[in-house]
Amino acid sequence: MRALRVAVVGAGVWGAEHARIFAGRADTELVAVVGRTPERTERRAAEHGTRAYTDVAAMLAEQQPDLVSVCLPNEGHFDATSQLLEAGANLLVEKPLVFDIDEADALLAAAERSGSFFAINFNHRYAEPVLRAKTAIDAGELGRLVFATWRFGGEANHGTSRHANLIETQCHGFDMIEHLVGPVVSVVAQMTDATYGDYSTVAIALELADGVVATMLGSYDSSYAYPDSQLVEINGTDGRLTIHDTVRRLEISRAGDAERRVWEAGYFDDEARRFHGTFDRHVDAVLSAVRAGEQPPVHARAGRRALQLALAAISSFETGRRVAVGPITA
Repeated sequence: MRALRVAVVGAGVWGAEHARIFAGRADTELVAVVGRTPERTERRAAEHGTRAYTDVAAMLAEQQPDLVSVCLPNEGHFDATSQLLEAGANLLVEKPLVFDIDEADALLAAAERSGSFFAINFNHRYAEPVLRAKTAIDAGELGRLVFATWRFGGEANHGTSRHANLIETQCHGFDMIEHLVGPVVSVVAQMTDATYGDYSTVAIALELADGVVATMLGSYDSSYAYPDSQLVEINGTDGRLTIHDTVRRLEISRAGDAERRVWEAGYFDDEARRFHGTFDRHVDAVLSAVRAGEQPPVHARAGRRALQLALAAISSFETGRRVAVGPITA
């Protein structure tokens, strides 16, 4: 089997994870690292014995990669992604897709025109507790779903948008709730900018289809050092499950039964224990889809949907009203 040629656009901190994965796999060859800063890009490329570029077009012309993995600063995704899609490149992009809905639509339209594979890295879906939770829910173990809760908080990642927390981090929450529970119908939101001037903590009530309700609490005024800095709870008529810190633990309880079933990574199960391993797992699915000529396991449309829900929450906060949300588009 021929190794897929992969280029990474982005030489920053999380870009190092992209480079690590594609340089370390037997079924991929990291053919290029593209960055804005020549010195940093040269260092990253040298770490993996590959070519450094500061020009996307030059990289595409010379390397002709099978897949380009894009990991740029959160608010700087549009231009490079647009250029790559217009060139017909197959892409795996980091979340958030973009911060502007018109830009999101422009990117999806460009992918449609070029026929590009267009995936987004909602890697939380590939955590072992989430995979097992999805199986339990689909098997009906919780009965009729009634309510869900998402809580995720840590140190601030400052940007130029006052809604950075909501759009770039809590996008995982919007995606997870719809992935596990169902489509959002409307939102009501409250936010605070009391600590440093941006809307660093948000509380959202969500109406879902089939009478399910959910809440989201997302904060840049907390710490990832705290236990359960990320917590998902899903309740049904027959049971409840909780996901702790994405990869750490899954608990499933039956109504009326004080005992509960628990999954935690075993002594030698380092792969399932590592948060970064969720990205490796997603890449497994992405590469399989690229080779088979199939649709992405998580299409970039999911990034557009998370942005749509975030913008609805912003509108709710600004108007003081419940905001209805349109259906998920195919």
